[in-house]
Amino acid sequence: MTVAVIALAATGCGKSSTEGNSDSGKSSSGYTGKGIGLAYDIGGKGDQSFNDAAYAGFQKAEKDFKVSGRDIEPQDGESSADKVQRLEQLAKAGYNPIIGVGFVYAPAVKEVAAKYPKITFGIIDDDTVKASNVADLVFHEEQASYLAGVAAAKSTKKNHIGFIGGVDIPLIHKFEAGFDQGAKSVNPKIKIESQYLTQTPQEGGFSSPDKGKDAANGQIEAGADVIYHAAGLSGQGVIQAAADHKVWAIGVDSDQYEQSALAKYKDWILGSALKNVGGAVYDLTKSVVDGKPLTGEVRGDLKSGGVGFADSNPKYQAMKDVVAAVDKAKQDIIDGKVVVKTQ
Repeated sequence: MTVAVIALAATGCGKSSTEGNSDSGKSSSGYTGKGIGLAYDIGGKGDQSFNDAAYAGFQKAEKDFKVSGRDIEPQDGESSADKVQRLEQLAKAGYNPIIGVGFVYAPAVKEVAAKYPKITFGIIDDDTVKASNVADLVFHEEQASYLAGVAAAKSTKKNHIGFIGGVDIPLIHKFEAGFDQGAKSVNPKIKIESQYLTQTPQEGGFSSPDKGKDAANGQIEAGADVIYHAAGLSGQGVIQAAADHKVWAIGVDSDQYEQSALAKYKDWILGSALKNVGGAVYDLTKSVVDGKPLTGEVRGDLKSGGVGFADSNPKYQAMKDVVAAVDKAKQDIIDGKVVVKTQ
């Protein structure tokens, strides 16, 4: 399946919002739902990365399909029961589809989907919820990260780069594995710093820019001159530290060069490993509106446009050897010449 590529919109923060169109709930297929329900992951809206990518897809779907929508923020220190309550609130109100943004929603989606079999649920970054009315919206993050590794290894002047993961979990290990493999495909002897900010999401690994900044400062002091983060909101601190030291940062999930909140640092954002979360939200909504809801595993890769590497920075585009190496690596992965490891 080809995933719709959604440009990330700059957003603000809020606990809950309802947006709509006058034609909401009506479509040529006979769609009668109230619109899209979206429940955010840790860090919430305004992270300029993962959650905001989902929001961009939410906004575009509202506009294109003339449906309304409601998006709800997470609370600090919330329990799984809080997530269940949030999804049930959307289900009782008649939203369809309802999407949990992040693997932390897996238990809640499984429980609530069973109670509302006529509603389509989606969960991003989890492939463990197996139900006839659930779409597991997942990605080959390691492929995009491989391209980030190639870009880092081709642009470093010290043969010394770094990786910062938000939380030490299997999902983020995929980012690191792809990055390492990509970098070593360019230089097998390259030195790679590696650090995870926390052991669990509850400790703030995805939502603490100060933690990201401290980690990046440490890696830069150790000698790294290109740092790739997979840390959600914490990545803003990584990017700030890189810009302060005038070394390269590589963003994640969204094209972070284009984000207004990061504008003062963008000259030092080499590129971003993209994960088309917005496209997954959009495509699932389209399938429901069209009366043909997606279910089961829906995995985005380089071939489908579900993952990629953003090249918006003119400084990156001027580095012809770097661009050529990344383009070749992308084609080699698509053609099956390179198989990217996940751990």
